[in-house]
Amino acid sequence: MAVFYFMLITGIVLTLLAVILFGFMLVKKNFGLLHIVKFTGALLLGVIGVFSLVFTLPSLKYIILQEYDVIGGDCTIDITSSGRATEVTLEMLDTGDAFIFFGIPALDAYGKSIPYYCEVIVTQDHEFEIGYKIYDVSSRELIFTGK
Repeated sequence: MAVFYFMLITGIVLTLLAVILFGFMLVKKNFGLLHIVKFTGALLLGVIGVFSLVFTLPSLKYIILQEYDVIGGDCTIDITSSGRATEVTLEMLDTGDAFIFFGIPALDAYGKSIPYYCEVIVTQDHEFEIGYKIYDVSSRELIFTGK
């Protein structure tokens, strides 16, 4: 969920910044080397901002209206740690889908050889992960809930 908001805000800020920079350059109409570099930078910011908006705006409706899907099935849990960031990858065994979350769930064991039953909450277009629940594979007892 935090990734969605980060991408949305970044897209809005970069797109507005690029429009403002283009506006200032059009008013001055000076085409020296420095202005060509600024134009290229503004164009790059605009492309990144628009790309971010194109990726997030279709899912905005589902986030606002809280229309989510729940994907359930047997899964394996893989922990990846690099520097300060730690991410959890829930790989659904039935479909092969992988969902990435941040933080480490409090479980006894991790790895590809240890199965769990997982329920992953995603937007209806399956673009952004909202949360997850991890159950014991045999008893279906809730072990951990994460966002």
